[in-house]
Amino acid sequence: MKAVRFHQYGDPDVLRYEDAEQPVPGAGQVLVRVAATSFNPVDANIRAGFMQGPIPVTLPHTPGIDVAGTVDALGDDVTGIQVGDQVVGFLPMAGPGAAAEYVVAPAEALTPAPKSVTPADAAALPLVGLTAWQALFEHAELTAGQRLLVNGAGGAVGGYAVQLAKQAGAHVIATAGPRSSLRVTAEGADEVIDHTTADVVAAVSGPVDVVLNLAPVEPAQLAALLGLIRPGGVLVNTTVWMPAPGDEERDVRGIDLFVRSDAEQLAHLVELVDAGELRVEVARRIPLAELPTLHADAAAGALPSGKVVVTLTPNA
Repeated sequence: MKAVRFHQYGDPDVLRYEDAEQPVPGAGQVLVRVAATSFNPVDANIRAGFMQGPIPVTLPHTPGIDVAGTVDALGDDVTGIQVGDQVVGFLPMAGPGAAAEYVVAPAEALTPAPKSVTPADAAALPLVGLTAWQALFEHAELTAGQRLLVNGAGGAVGGYAVQLAKQAGAHVIATAGPRSSLRVTAEGADEVIDHTTADVVAAVSGPVDVVLNLAPVEPAQLAALLGLIRPGGVLVNTTVWMPAPGDEERDVRGIDLFVRSDAEQLAHLVELVDAGELRVEVARRIPLAELPTLHADAAAGALPSGKVVVTLTPNA
């Protein structure tokens, strides 16, 4: 089969589009014929060798944490999934990824794919959708009527966070640059602050209950957001290399989020997509062979805002 792999850590040029042996599913696993994967910033950090402690991969390694495709074969002891099923999932970060024609996945990580989007576009949902869900509802415990600031709403996680928070009845304040402000507004943000021209702390209209930080800001900027949060509130931070600050005197918690695979939560997100209550946004689609170039674009800061899907199946 064709795959993109790296045999050593390094810059994007270590990625090779090459032939690889097709995997065989073991007990509790399924073989998925991949329709698409997607690019996530953590893929670049793994490739560069920055994540060897928390995410120890075996070289050569195939990136691609998100997967959407068709079940091709079943390992022993797999129930509830049939050959031919369309599935979507969040793969183990330290295991072989889906930037290949086939990938082996734990059956427990997969859920039926949404029917209202193409098989390839479904790959834009798992990691970023689960990040938004877990940040808002597991960690921040967001409820109707609360005020939420999404700092860095122009990216893929931000798009889902804005939609999910509005669906939950929150008042959503979002920061976004000029390229993504219209999209963030369309996703339901009540207020949009242009972080390229305004001081975010000064521009926020009043105290908030929750800050969700998705932006790679400086520690001082992140700490300044604490002052916007009401006593008893929470700051959830996804830039895990920079610890989330808290304020014990005012009972404001700082939480660092490291997303995990959860098929039950993902199934709920799929239901929302098929019900028309959650939009899957795809900024760009590329074929597998162009994945090394995509990593180079990311390193140069040249990616579009939003999600990039890497397709394996023509016209998927």
